[in-house]
Amino acid sequence: MKKALIVIPTYNEAKNIEKLIPQIFQNTRSLNNWQVEILVVDSNSPDKTGLIIKEFQKKYSGLYLLTTAKEGLGRAYYRGFAYGLERFKPYVIGEMDADLSHPPGKIPLLLQAIEQGADLAIGSRYIKGGSIPEDWGFHRKLFSTLGNFIVRFGFMKLNITDWTGGFRIIKAWIIKQSLPHIKNYSGYVFQIALLDYAMKNKARFKEMPYHFSERAHGISKINYLDYIVRVLEYIFLNSSFVKFVVVGLVGFLIDIVIFYLLFSQAKFVKPLATVISAEVAVISNFFMNNYWSFRHKQIRGSRLALVSKLTMFNLVSLGNIIIQWLGMLLSLKFIGDFNLLFPGGQINTAIVYKILIIAFIIIPYSYILYNKVIWKEK
Repeated sequence: MKKALIVIPTYNEAKNIEKLIPQIFQNTRSLNNWQVEILVVDSNSPDKTGLIIKEFQKKYSGLYLLTTAKEGLGRAYYRGFAYGLERFKPYVIGEMDADLSHPPGKIPLLLQAIEQGADLAIGSRYIKGGSIPEDWGFHRKLFSTLGNFIVRFGFMKLNITDWTGGFRIIKAWIIKQSLPHIKNYSGYVFQIALLDYAMKNKARFKEMPYHFSERAHGISKINYLDYIVRVLEYIFLNSSFVKFVVVGLVGFLIDIVIFYLLFSQAKFVKPLATVISAEVAVISNFFMNNYWSFRHKQIRGSRLALVSKLTMFNLVSLGNIIIQWLGMLLSLKFIGDFNLLFPGGQINTAIVYKILIIAFIIIPYSYILYNKVIWKEK
C-alpha cells in the first residue's frame, strides 16, 4: 500500500477545517491501494485552527500538525513538503486549500491518475467538466482566467489548462527535486513555480476536472494586483518562450545594424550585405538561445555537435523566410496593398502584414520547431 500525504496550509480556517478533515478521510478510507494521511501546516492561527486539529488527532491517527510562523502560502507549502518528505516518506504528496474550494471527493480520481502513470495529477477548473463559481464578480473571473491565460501562453504550454490552481497530487521525487527552486517563491506564484519545474523535468501529467467552490467562511487572502505582477515577473525570468522572443528581438536589431553598416560604411552591395547580416543574426540567436533561452536542455558536447545543430538552426530559419514570403504574397493578393491612414501619418499594409506574420506565425512556429528539432528533450 502506497502512502499519500495531503498537505493543507491554514491561517484562520477554523470553521472550514472542521468540515474538511472528516470529508477527506471519509472519501479516502475505502481506497485499497492508498494510505491517505493529512499534514496541516498552520501559521499560528489566532482563531485556534491548530487546537481543532489537535482535537481531531484523537479521532484520526493519520492526521498531523506542523505549526509555523505566518510567512505566506508558498512558505507554508515549502515547510510542509520538506517536513513531510523527511518524516513520513510518502509516495505522493497532495496539496489543496483549506477553505473547501477543492472537493475532497475528487482525491480518489487524482490518485487514480497517478496509478495510471502520471507523475503529476492536476485538478483543473478549465477543462470540460470543470468550472469556477457563476456568482464570482467580473473582476475575480477576469483575474482568474487572465492569470491562467498569461501563464499558458507565457510558457507556450497550451496543453496544461490550469497553471494557477492548488489542487494536485504529485509524486514525491518531483517535490524533493523541486525544493531548492520553489523555496524562492511565495504566495500563489509558488504553484506556477512548482508546475514549471515539474514540466521542465519531464514529469508526465494528467488533468482531472473539478468545480471550484466559493469559500463558505472567512475571506480570500489573495491580492490580485500583486498576484498578476508576480506572475508576470516569474514568466519573464523563467519562461524559455519569453527569453526566445527577447533573443529574436536582439537578433533583429543585430541584423538591421550590421546590414546598415555594411552597405553604408563598408560599401557592400545591399544583397550581399543583407545575407551577411542575416547570417550573423542567425548565429547570434543560436548561441543566445542555447546558453539562455533553452539552458535547461542546452546542447553540449563536441564542436561538431554544435556545428550540426547550427546548420539545422539555419535550415529552420530558412523555413521562416519561406513562410514570411508566402504569407506576404497571400496577404497582398487577397487583402490588398495600400496605405493605412492614422492621425499624424500613414503606414503601408505590407508592414502590418509582416508584423502580424512574425508575431502570430513565425514566433510560435520557430519556438515549437526549435523545441522539437534543435533543443529537443533528451
